[in-house]
Amino acid sequence: MLSLSFPDGAIRQYPDGTTPLAVAESISKGLAKKAVAAKVDGVWWDLARPIEKDARLELVTRDSADGLEVLRHDAAHVLAQAVQELFPGTQVTIGPVVEDGFYYDFARAEPFSTDDFAKIEQRMREIVDADLAITREVWDRDAAISHFNGIGETFKAQIIDDIIPPGEAITVYRQGAAWKDLCRGPHLPSTGRLGKAFKLMKLAGAYWRGNQNNAKLQRIYGPAILL
Repeated sequence: MLSLSFPDGAIRQYPDGTTPLAVAESISKGLAKKAVAAKVDGVWWDLARPIEKDARLELVTRDSADGLEVLRHDAAHVLAQAVQELFPGTQVTIGPVVEDGFYYDFARAEPFSTDDFAKIEQRMREIVDADLAITREVWDRDAAISHFNGIGETFKAQIIDDIIPPGEAITVYRQGAAWKDLCRGPHLPSTGRLGKAFKLMKLAGAYWRGNQNNAKLQRIYGPAILL
C-alpha cells in the first residue's frame, strides 16, 4: 500500500500503482471531473500515470492557474495534430504555453492564412469529440532521434540531439493510435477532457531557435481562456 499525503495534511492509503485520477475519483466525482493533472512530491504528473511510492500528492484542477497552463498545453498539441492532418508534410517544432494562451511553430513551404483558422478549429473540435487517449511513452534517446528523422520530423530530432544528454530517456505523448509529439508533459488522459473553449487568433513569422539565420517558421497563436 501507498501512503499519500495531501496539502490539507491528510494522509490516505492506496494500492501500489494507483493513479492520481483514481485518487480523485475516490474523493469525489466532481473532483475527478475537474482534475487535469497532479504533482507528486512537487513533480508534474499525468492523471493516468501510476504512483509507485509514498509521496505528497497535489491534484491540479482546471480552475487553477496551474490547471489553465495544462489545458493550454493540451490545446497546443491538439492544434499541432489538426494542422498535420489537414496539411500533410508540415513539421511541428515547439508549442509552448504563454501568458495569454498558447502557440505552435510550424515548418511548411506554403504559407498559412488566417482563412485556414476555421478549418483548423473545426478539426480541433473533431479531435476533442473523438476523445483520443493521450498516453505517455518513455523512449531511448537515440532511438527517438532515428525515429523522428525517419518520419521527416527533423526539427524534433534536432531538439533531442541538442538538449537531451546521451543515455538519457525522453518522453513522447501519443494522441490516439498515430499522432505523437516529443514532450515532458503532463497531459490530460484524453482529448475529450480539453473542451472546446479555444480560438485561433493570430498568425506570425518566427525563426527556428529565434535565430534569423535559421529556418523561417510560421507561428499560429491561440490566446484563449480555457475554463
